[in-house]
Amino acid sequence: MAKKLAVIGAGLMGSGIAQVSAQAGWEVVLRDVTDAALARGKDGIEASYAKFVSKGKLAADAAEQALARITTTTDLDAAADADLVVEAVFEKIDVKREIFSTLDGLVKDETILASNTSAIPITKIAAATSRPDRVVGTHFFSPVPMMALCELVRGYKTSDETLAAAREFAESVGKTCVVVNRDVAGFVTTRLISALVVEAAKLYESGVATAEDIDIACKLGFGHAMGPLATADLTGVDILLHAADNIYTESQDEKFAPPEIMRRMVDAGDIGRKSGRGFYPHN
Repeated sequence: MAKKLAVIGAGLMGSGIAQVSAQAGWEVVLRDVTDAALARGKDGIEASYAKFVSKGKLAADAAEQALARITTTTDLDAAADADLVVEAVFEKIDVKREIFSTLDGLVKDETILASNTSAIPITKIAAATSRPDRVVGTHFFSPVPMMALCELVRGYKTSDETLAAAREFAESVGKTCVVVNRDVAGFVTTRLISALVVEAAKLYESGVATAEDIDIACKLGFGHAMGPLATADLTGVDILLHAADNIYTESQDEKFAPPEIMRRMVDAGDIGRKSGRGFYPHN
């Protein structure tokens, strides 16, 4: 019998996690608060499967079977019989803690509760439950169907068994894992990209170099596939500002303090590709 996964949040990350999991044979229930959000998520999954089929990377019948393994709901109670729950909602600690507290009273004793957070300490989320040993971070990368990495984060009380089960899940959906053994804000990947983006934005803000030249320096000098400011536009300047703020609040390390230009860009709505303009124009 296929294992059951509940994904809480049908946005870009949640729908991507649902997509790769269903393709790997998991029975998936995708939950969000509105039918409109669920429809957008399901339509995105269907379109992504269609793209893989058109490129010959996925058989049409396999795509149909995977899509049939995904059900959608606005009812959190639908997670009650899940073997694993992955939360993928907005990066606000209060929202996540409320969801985890509710799930704690809903799901089976042996169910693992995972968060897709990119910067919030897992220990803080786990403390909202009576099972902190069964809470773990599973930080996927966007777009989930294309990105091979999953960052597994051990909270202060996460058990070895929970970490092993999270690895088994992530590897079952085709991901390579790295393990964060100490639950610092931002983990490994978000700390690295936040520090780089913050410094790149400071260089840009002070007129040291253009956005293009800063990105070229990282691509040709360090072999990066994409420069930090182009990465900020792809990810969302607002997302990286929020992540850097979270890390700075937790660590008080000045290298994570975002420059004023990032705040003003977000205030103005220039948050990258999704708005049409960030550090670069996107038409």
